Amino acid sequence: MEHLSERIQRMEESSTFAMARLSKELQDKGIDIIKLTLGEPDFATPQHIKDAAKKAIDDGETFYTPVQGNADLVEAIINKFKNENNIEYNKNQILVSNGAKHTITNIFMTIIDEDNEIIIPVPYWGTYKEIVNLAHGTQVFVEGSFENQFKITAQQLRDKITNKTRAIFLNSPSNPTGAAYTKKEMKEIADIIKKHPKVMLVSDEIYEHLKFDEKHESFAQFDYIKDQLILVNGVSKAYAMTGWRIGYMAAPEWVTRACKKLQGQTTSGASSISQKAAVAALNTKSDIYKERIAILKERRDFVVEEIKKIPGLKYNIPSATFYIFPDFSAYYGKFFKNKQINTSFEMSMYLLSEAKVGLVAGSGFGVDKCLRLSFTEDVKILKEAFNRIKKALDNLK
Repeated sequence: MEHLSERIQRMEESSTFAMARLSKELQDKGIDIIKLTLGEPDFATPQHIKDAAKKAIDDGETFYTPVQGNADLVEAIINKFKNENNIEYNKNQILVSNGAKHTITNIFMTIIDEDNEIIIPVPYWGTYKEIVNLAHGTQVFVEGSFENQFKITAQQLRDKITNKTRAIFLNSPSNPTGAAYTKKEMKEIADIIKKHPKVMLVSDEIYEHLKFDEKHESFAQFDYIKDQLILVNGVSKAYAMTGWRIGYMAAPEWVTRACKKLQGQTTSGASSISQKAAVAALNTKSDIYKERIAILKERRDFVVEEIKKIPGLKYNIPSATFYIFPDFSAYYGKFFKNKQINTSFEMSMYLLSEAKVGLVAGSGFGVDKCLRLSFTEDVKILKEAFNRIKKALDNLK
């Protein structure tokens, strides 16, 4: 007799991976699907990083690693924070995990007690909500306005903090919107956090190196909240290393010590080979990003121009990442072959079946009016994708 735990039954499947899976299933049947679903550009891992991994294998670096992470990678992370974010950490404040998602799981499973409140801005990356759910915390959602690029304000945050608030989770630059908080906006939030010493700020900055124009602003610059700050990062996005699964955190020692304890009983240390590759990545000069950012910016600009051509679509121009989050609700209520489209999920399934283009429903990010499009493919492929999307939307009556 099948019996599943209550915790897994109340957890939702990742909307991103669900749509990616459906798209892949159609591709495997020989159907020409353009997948704009995953946050994974078509860039290869840089050669010198792959060479470091090959050398690690040849050198016999194939054994268990320390739970915290290899000493050389921990040192590289410390140097990264010092040189790029101007914040000092010691080795006991760093923990390497199997991807940033694993890092986030460690954090919430260690700092949340049942019914603790975690403030999550909307839209959110779906994993944030589900891991809080897994940890038996209470999600408190704060909706950012479309006009403010979906960013929440300091006043909204102030109004949501209660004596049950354990943490606020912020993601800048953002998945799914590509928006980034300004230094002024961050300072206003940091000032509020400082007034609530029991509240932690978990800042996911995995997209920090994918800014198109202005430099990345980190909460690390506000040293007066360092004892309340948990930084989440990794090598997946900046170095095209999604499959290598290396994430890391920097936090007060009591947090990393607890996360290390949990990780020691679940996954242990991260891959020895991937860690050597990550050292090579983090020790790379920062100009490695420039060429790829230029390519992503070209794709962003192309996508924006294509969206402008579609009547009724509303959008914000992303300042970072490889996502755009347009509002498709002008097409809700319309029909195709006697079937009405009323939700982002129905719209995503319609575009998948009729346009043969995979986008992710905004409901998985908390905003049902929108769909997330990842401009992770070449402009030629994006052009074909928009030709198909326009034709499919024109067919709705």
